[in-house]
Amino acid sequence: MKVLFLTHSFPRHSGDAAGSFVLRLATALRGEGIETSVVAPSAPDLVGREALDGIAVDRFHYAPRRFETLAYTGTMSEQVSASWGAKVTMLGFLGAEFRASVHARRSFQPDVVHAHWWFPNGLVGTWLSRMANKPLVTTLHGTDVRLARAVAFARPGFRHVMQHSAAVTAVSRWLAAEAQQIVSAPSPTVAPMPVAVELFSPGGSREHKRLLFVGRLNRQKGIEVLLHALSRIPDRSIELDVVGDGEDRETLQELARALDIGDRVSWHGALPQQALAAYYRRAAALVVPSVNEGLGLVAVEAQLCETPVVAFESGGLPDIVQHDRTGILVPEVDAGALAAALVSLLARDDRGASLGAAGRMHALATFAPESVARRYADIYRAAIAASPT
Repeated sequence: MKVLFLTHSFPRHSGDAAGSFVLRLATALRGEGIETSVVAPSAPDLVGREALDGIAVDRFHYAPRRFETLAYTGTMSEQVSASWGAKVTMLGFLGAEFRASVHARRSFQPDVVHAHWWFPNGLVGTWLSRMANKPLVTTLHGTDVRLARAVAFARPGFRHVMQHSAAVTAVSRWLAAEAQQIVSAPSPTVAPMPVAVELFSPGGSREHKRLLFVGRLNRQKGIEVLLHALSRIPDRSIELDVVGDGEDRETLQELARALDIGDRVSWHGALPQQALAAYYRRAAALVVPSVNEGLGLVAVEAQLCETPVVAFESGGLPDIVQHDRTGILVPEVDAGALAAALVSLLARDDRGASLGAAGRMHALATFAPESVARRYADIYRAAIAASPT
């Protein structure tokens, strides 16, 4: 079987975190006898066609190179909403992705088209699927569903993709329910993305007064709430490592200083995945203060390192964190409640070690690449079987 991936986020080089789970799924599918090829946007210093970890990648240009800013920044929807120029660039993106997909279909001859995120790739996938008479599988990752919920004019496109996909998957139960609420359609199949179990593993020594945040520095990821929570913890020897970058970095740094915790927060910027494992292994806990997260793969990565996870009971995170078994879920999105949960965890006799150990077992059973690939292989076969010949 051959499967063509359409995606706007894909590693630009080995170790790049952008869309790394898409590459991981592609490589894991080889164990199921499935060959994949990928269509993804270009970026500076990238060639048009390359192989990454043995997976063929066709990169398409969608604008003059200085205007190719929509992909790999995590701000595609914000840019398009805020600027007419970005809207025009988005039209170019859709056209360029379709042309590249048609070319890849002719040379690769896939049996299935798999679009990651309904927009823009699922939309392009419906055009390609109809032209090639091949089934389309669309995976919802989170940001795309938030777009459909927040922007009214996006909903007809979302409905179109849902109705013209042979199968729709969502990476969490919450996301599947959200999609079904937005448009009247069958509930998506819950099928998460894989995590690098070979990269994230226990080891080293833990610093029991060091917390960790990993993610984009924006409002949705909730780090502002975490900074307020840290300021409310009486023990001023507790510190926080922040791994990630984003548009709110300077504002957040100013907030940390205003809360008198500037000397307790270390800002490390975005790091390659190979460097993340060391941060997970030394942290007393990973804190995931995001709201309406599609899934939260950083929580899985931490669990694989046996790091306790403290998160708000929101979005897809309850699929990962089982309260008081594989981590701590805070029911109220509130800085005081989060601070209390962190103090309680650090006061345990084992400082959450048993939660970390149980979390690793759960993560291995649910998110190992082999298990995820097997699930998607079944989805592809069912989509082919249900498609008219």
